[in-house]
Amino acid sequence: MKYFDHAATTPPYEDVIRTVGEVMAQHFGNPSSLHRMGEDSGKLLSKAREVCAHALQVNPGEIVFTSGATESNNLAIRGTMARYRQRGNHIVTTTVEHASVYETCRHLEQQGCDVTYVPVQANGAVRAEDVLAAVTDNTVLVSVMHVNNEVGAVQPIAEIGKALKNRHPRVLFHVDGVQGFGKLPLSIRDSRIDLYSLSAHKFRGPKGTGLLYVREGVHLTQLLTGGGQEGGLRSGTENIPYIVGMTKAMRMAAERQPALAAHWSKLSRELHEGLAGLPGLVVNSSPDGAPHIVHFSYPGMKAEAMLHMLEEEGFLVSTQSACSSKRSEPSRVLLAMQKEKDCALSGIRISLGEEHTEEDVRQLLGAVKRTMERLQIVKGGNR
Repeated sequence: MKYFDHAATTPPYEDVIRTVGEVMAQHFGNPSSLHRMGEDSGKLLSKAREVCAHALQVNPGEIVFTSGATESNNLAIRGTMARYRQRGNHIVTTTVEHASVYETCRHLEQQGCDVTYVPVQANGAVRAEDVLAAVTDNTVLVSVMHVNNEVGAVQPIAEIGKALKNRHPRVLFHVDGVQGFGKLPLSIRDSRIDLYSLSAHKFRGPKGTGLLYVREGVHLTQLLTGGGQEGGLRSGTENIPYIVGMTKAMRMAAERQPALAAHWSKLSRELHEGLAGLPGLVVNSSPDGAPHIVHFSYPGMKAEAMLHMLEEEGFLVSTQSACSSKRSEPSRVLLAMQKEKDCALSGIRISLGEEHTEEDVRQLLGAVKRTMERLQIVKGGNR
């Protein structure tokens, strides 16, 4: 089987698997314990924080380890709104955010927060001026993802961050960096980002671990109370093996990013050209989007039917984001991009990994063509 669903999750590096096992076997001490085994685990934790900070070009004290992006996004948004409630109750975000941001904002609305969901353009990208125009004197937080997890649209993070801090320096800026890290360059400092979320399994690390960058001087209200780990922001014994595994994957992803981006860009161009040449298909991803995601629709056909037929051909792809793929509803992201409902019900996401070749892409395009022909036959027979 050819796995083309790297935006959902990635296969961990062999070095990461080996490292997690070694640390789990040899360094099982609680990093909060005062004895030697605890101290050894504590040293690993400190070193991991330093390596993660170096990969992001921030300070070690600004790294908070979490269970993944969902927790990081919740801590960033809920923690900000609870801590700075005296400043106001307004959040600015977009209509195409990941569910862990979008649904969190929806929940906070029910608790009395005011949320503005800024619409995107037809290519899935928001305009920086539209985000800034939504900011009011009551705004506490702006939250915009770097790369959309469904269609790969790249948001103008640096432009938003710089303008936001020039005009509204007290408003905090959160970025969900899950689909951007390791794929596209982004300077947290230069982009004036206050809070930045990552999940290890999106860049070939272990599932169940991630981090939140919290700029020095920003204070959050904790979601989990207890032993006060992670500077009091994330109580609970740290998962040392997975944190060390994430650290190794993060370092490798940062080092390989330029070469991989060039590799994926070449494959992405071939996918765009090949899909555009198939009558009846609608390519939803922009050619200037993230290099590892290409999204298309086959209006009038069920996405699940195409997905399973492609699986029979030996190719694993996805429909919506993995968190929403089991819902038989039109894609919220595609509807926000002004796509018709038939298009939003028939979306297929192809997401690339570093193992893919031009031959893999050519074979996938051939499978898509054959699947379309089979679906047309089925549709004709059902009339």
